[in-house]
Amino acid sequence: MADDCDPADVFALLDDEYARSLLAATSHEPMTAPALSDQCEMSLSTVYRRLEQLEGCGLVDAEVVPDPDGDHRKRYEAQLDELLVSLDDGQFEVSLRTDSSTAEYADAFTDLWEGL
Repeated sequence: MADDCDPADVFALLDDEYARSLLAATSHEPMTAPALSDQCEMSLSTVYRRLEQLEGCGLVDAEVVPDPDGDHRKRYEAQLDELLVSLDDGQFEVSLRTDSSTAEYADAFTDLWEGL
């Protein structure tokens, strides 16, 4: 999770039905904002606003991909695998665990390569 994201911001995002819909949709596969607008049945401006907030808290990641027509588009993918909320001395702390399977495969390949 982004270090500057306040736990209250995360709670507010998870309480927002639009943000939850976007997280759910992007958890299946990376999607562009127009595709999310169609699938989630919300305006494109709402999609972009929520994606900006979700990305700011590290809950989604954006990847720029080239289109065959030469344009570049962002595809968004949920990074939320597990969210841990703890309370210590009156302070909430939110920890985000992302799906690290890609990193695990990359580390395993590096270990294999270095072992040759």
